[in-house]
Amino acid sequence: MSTSKLILITGVSSGFGRALAQEALATGHQVVGTVRSERARQAFEALNPEKAVGRVLDVTDFDAIDGVVAEIEANVGEIDVLVNNAGYGHEGILEESSLAEMRRQFDVNVFGAVAVTKAVLPYMRSRRRGHILNITSMGGFITMPGIAYYCGSKFALEGISEVLGKEVKSFNVHVTAVAPGSFRTDWAGRSMSRSPRSISDYDALFDPIRNARVEKSGQQLGDPAKAARAMLDAIASDTPPEHLLLGSDALALVRGKLSALADEISEWETLTRSTDG
Repeated sequence: MSTSKLILITGVSSGFGRALAQEALATGHQVVGTVRSERARQAFEALNPEKAVGRVLDVTDFDAIDGVVAEIEANVGEIDVLVNNAGYGHEGILEESSLAEMRRQFDVNVFGAVAVTKAVLPYMRSRRRGHILNITSMGGFITMPGIAYYCGSKFALEGISEVLGKEVKSFNVHVTAVAPGSFRTDWAGRSMSRSPRSISDYDALFDPIRNARVEKSGQQLGDPAKAARAMLDAIASDTPPEHLLLGSDALALVRGKLSALADEISEWETLTRSTDG
């Protein structure tokens, strides 16, 4: 098809990455997908031997990223679209969760996305075209007990995406932060890292949340294939959004958060204004 693009997607072994890769291939795009093992690379390329290209890369191997991107540009083609999808969820009460777990969460979800972006940007900037999609979460807007590190990482990626969009706008490079709600992916299953419980004071608050998440895993409202098609619509747009929510649950929860925030700002407006000189 005439609008075929070369799309680089990190983390195509499962979840949104796999769904987006499959839909993009079915639509005629060429997809370079990163995976973390040679076996996964072969399995990905088997999806479409002509248009699916796998590359082994851990996005926290920061020293390797520039070389992988340069090799793709030299041997596969010019990257039109980057989708920073690689990521995982950490679940745990903040007081019970180690700083090492927080570093790992940010290394993958934030530093990994930024490192891949920094490797791809010089090519997009020199060509004066490109589109970067960062997969964030409704957890980059709304919060709930027990996922502080995850929400923190997604809030960070939302902010970074918004700033980057302003920095590269004049180069005809678009940046879209895609914030899904609850979808039938592995996020709450094998892809989630869970800190062990240790402080009984949090039992009444958190145990029901953890149990409900486990029970609902695989039965969420959102369809990953439909999310993938929505992302392809954004990629095809000449004026893609800076922020794209996916799912009616995300829509309702984020609207509720923004409304509550507006009410709180108004309630405390007098005190806010009192600090002016």
